[in-house]
Amino acid sequence: MFSLQTMFGKGDKFYSLLEASAQAAREGAHALQSLLEHRSDAPVLDSFRAARRREKQLAAQISEALVNTFVTALDREDIEAMSSALYRIPKTIEKFAERYALVSERVRDIDFASRAGLLMRATEVVAEMVAELRNGLRIDRMKELQDRLQAIESEADRMLLDPYRSLYTAGGDPIRVLLAKDLFELLEKAIDRCRDVGNVIYSIVLKNS
Repeated sequence: MFSLQTMFGKGDKFYSLLEASAQAAREGAHALQSLLEHRSDAPVLDSFRAARRREKQLAAQISEALVNTFVTALDREDIEAMSSALYRIPKTIEKFAERYALVSERVRDIDFASRAGLLMRATEVVAEMVAELRNGLRIDRMKELQDRLQAIESEADRMLLDPYRSLYTAGGDPIRVLLAKDLFELLEKAIDRCRDVGNVIYSIVLKNS
């Protein structure tokens, strides 16, 4: 079987950087879950911004390592695609946190935490998929993780219909409805970003298995 140790040459650096990127995404999701579960607390954005800064720094380190590595069995475009897809997760999470901080008093009674819980689960699966790269291109294991990620996304899509139905039929403040819709869509987009990472990793496994 093709080995990722061969693929990355002295690949521990790439493993570590990609795993750190996945961890930054997971930390952002955990911070968001904590924020939404403790809605009485004033939103704090520093942790989200720190996660995105860390992800940006890691992406830059991966790009620099690619420049300094002359031979990689995996296409450089694939490594860059993985890094770019990982970066988009904390970026989207931070965007949600910033907007939620602005309007939290107006949407405080709306349940975003259950959807954020799905996002947290999605980032955990992403972290498993990235960590699994160290063990080689095991297509069965990656397929199992990819299926879990797809199931989470499908569950998130189903859950999204319920708040829309309630918001639209309850009447009341139309601005509040628009604010909630924007926030729900950002959570959905963050979960989609996780799916994108899974798709990139799974396509790499298929291509090289």
